[in-house]
This record gives sequence, C-alpha cells and structure tokens, in this order.
Amino acid sequence: MRRFLIIGACVAAACHFPQKEATVAHTTPYHFDLPQWAVADTTLRMAIPYDNPTTVEGVALGRALFHDRALSANGTLSCASCHKQAHAFADPRAVSSGADGSTGRRNAQPLINLAWDHFFFWDARALSLELQAFEPVRGHREMGSDWGAVTDRLRHDPSYPGLFRAAFGDERIDSMRIAFALAQFERTLISLRSRYDRFAYEGDRTALNERELRGKDLFFTSAHCVDCHEPPLFDHHDVSNIGLDSLSADGGLGERTGMPWHWGRFKTPTLRNIALTAPYMHDGRFSTLEEVIDFYADDVRTGSPTLDPHMQPWVNGEVKLSEQDRADLAAFLRTLTDSAFVIDPRHGPAER
Repeated sequence: MRRFLIIGACVAAACHFPQKEATVAHTTPYHFDLPQWAVADTTLRMAIPYDNPTTVEGVALGRALFHDRALSANGTLSCASCHKQAHAFADPRAVSSGADGSTGRRNAQPLINLAWDHFFFWDARALSLELQAFEPVRGHREMGSDWGAVTDRLRHDPSYPGLFRAAFGDERIDSMRIAFALAQFERTLISLRSRYDRFAYEGDRTALNERELRGKDLFFTSAHCVDCHEPPLFDHHDVSNIGLDSLSADGGLGERTGMPWHWGRFKTPTLRNIALTAPYMHDGRFSTLEEVIDFYADDVRTGSPTLDPHMQPWVNGEVKLSEQDRADLAAFLRTLTDSAFVIDPRHGPAER
C-alpha cells in the first residue's frame, strides 16, 4: 500500500522517478546507532520502504537538504528552521512562521524515532516519511515554494550533483529524490539514551531518584499515562481525542476524512525529550509540562462527543492527582530527555 501511495503523490507533484531507484550500485548501507537493548527488542521493527533503503550516501544528501534554505521560496527557511535540534527537532513557538511571514495552524511536531512511525502530521494524512516530505516545500504557510523552482535551484548549486550521484547513481535532481533523501536522514534521528533507559533497560538502579521513581509508578498505574504512551517509544500508533475541548475548532483527522467520529482526533506524540519540546498539544496551547499535567488532572472535557474510549478512567473520575503527584510526574517525564541527542553533530548542518 505504501508503495502506491508514494507513487500517487509523485504523480500529483508532477515528479519523475523510476520504480527501481533502490537498486543503486556502490551505495553503503547505513548502520543505525542503536543501544544494545533496542537491538534485542523484537517489537522495535523499523518501517522502512523497500524502495528507499537507508544508505550512508542518501543520509548525507538528506542532511544537506534538511538544513538548506534553498528549499523555501525566498531562501529564508530550511526544515531545520522549524525543527530545531536543541528542542529535539521541534519548534519552541506555538505555531511556526512560513517563508512569507504567515503562521501555520498547528505546532511543529518533534522529529524523534520516526523510523518506527507509521503515519505523520497531527491529522495522520501522510502514511510514510516520503509522503510527509513533499508537503512543507509546497505549503503556503511553510516554505511556500514549488518543486520546479527548488530542483532548478539545486541543479545550479555545484555541491548537489555529486551528492545526488552518490545517493542515486546519477546527477538527476527531482522532487522524488529530494523527498526520499530527506526521509532517509529523518529516520536516523534516533533518541533512545535517556536516564530512564539506563534505569529500565541497562540495569542502572541509581539513574532515577526517589521523586522520579514515584512519578514513574504513577505514570504506569493510576495516572494512566501509559495507556497512550507505551515504552519503549512512549507513543502510540493511534489518532485520538483526549478531551482537550468539548468541541474542537480544529477537526484534526475529521477534516481529512469528513467522518464525524474522527472530529478532534490527533496523532499521539512521543513523550521522549518532552521536557525540550514545549509548547504542547497540536495548537501549542500549553507552555509547560506542569500545565499539561494540570490539564489531565483537572480539565479533560469528558463530554466531548468523540472522546476516545481509552479516556474512560477520566469519565469514571478515577484519575486523581495531588500536588505532590503532579510534581513527581513532571520529574519522571524529565528523565526521558536524551541530552546527547540534541547536540549530536551527525544531525546538524554539514560542511559542503
């Protein structure tokens, strides 16, 4: 199914890409940098399309493109402009600004552990990273460009023909190859080395203090956080209405499908590096972790007509959090920070 979706997007974007692009000779398979516990975890199976294998050369090209402002209409924005490494590749603004100064509708999601994800955007409209990569370049509230202008610009940059030849076997530059390379790079943004990981998977009983341990116990039991944020990725492959509003002004998935029962449903984000990715929710309405926890403790709109079934504990009045509980939960969530990830030079701009 993913294959046909990618080709369908290519047709819509007027791209030209041969179906057997993946069989490029002389490329080097990319070795994903995973901790040993993740290698051994059989539930962690990467969602990598067979027609876009991850290669050293493709990742290098994608990295250059991710940080290049040439993808925007006026040369002012790159992907990294709204996905900042210091913030776990999220945007510290509630909504991002486009190349023309206009603002978007939704918060820019962090780019973390995407190799295991199955759909993208808050409304789940892209079923692969390749499809996701097409939209920001053309989005009038984002880069505001068109593929013809972008590919022409890259063809005239002396550094790119060689990068495309290394990744794809020849120097042809088109939108499909750009999307494929971006997807390859984004799949390398892996964050699995937090203090929680040392505690849970590497046997370091000193990695969490008493307050954090209390927060962990709440997370996995009476606070019901784990119902939607399951380790090891601390996300959930679902699109849910968590009761942010009695009736959401933003329909989320419902705007894409037109189905009333999808109204107000949004992709469940990962909690990894959550302390670095403020503001929170699809519209960036909460500025701090404490505000998010207060929402779950006090303000879930249980009367929302499309409220997700997993919110039943809130409907039943079972979720009760004291001030101490809330502080402990926030402390635990901060143990999901991977400090090395946000300064890893492999993910920053490369010299060309």
